[in-house]
Amino acid sequence: MKRNILIGTAIIVLILIIWVVYALFIATPVSPPATASFSQDGLEITIDYSQPSKKDRLIFGEESAGALQPYGQYWRLGANAPTEITFNKDVSFGGEPVKAGTYRMYAVPGKNAFEVTLNSDTGGFFGASEPDHELDILTVQAPVQQTDSVQETFTIAIRSSDNGATITFNWDDILFTVSVAEQ
Repeated sequence: MKRNILIGTAIIVLILIIWVVYALFIATPVSPPATASFSQDGLEITIDYSQPSKKDRLIFGEESAGALQPYGQYWRLGANAPTEITFNKDVSFGGEPVKAGTYRMYAVPGKNAFEVTLNSDTGGFFGASEPDHELDILTVQAPVQQTDSVQETFTIAIRSSDNGATITFNWDDILFTVSVAEQ
């Protein structure tokens, strides 16, 4: 009798382990990982994030309207794991000084602007929790621009600008940008 219980327990544990390995390492994620990178005149910027899709949902708006990302609430700037940004040099991020290094980047959506924050708490587990806000390095305001077309998949792009780079965040009919310049 004890042997049958042990065998049954072992089978259940094995099935659980196989399911976890499959889910984490084999299955195609619904929100696939992506990287935005920039390299110019010795300045390198890399952003690692995941790309959720709109799927006929209200993305930004009031919580009472069923928005996926309600105004005034934490958003990890993607899906799955926390979004991380790396600078190889000291930079100005949205006009604020930032030391070279890797930071967790998140936002708080607003109707007219998004608050984009850099935080030194990197490596969070699947983005399931908010970062320790006492480790926030800076927060900048990124004005919202309405677009004429709908961007189905959340996208971050880094493009050259006059004094460095511009990071563009685009999803649904919303676009917002943050400038980055070498210090």
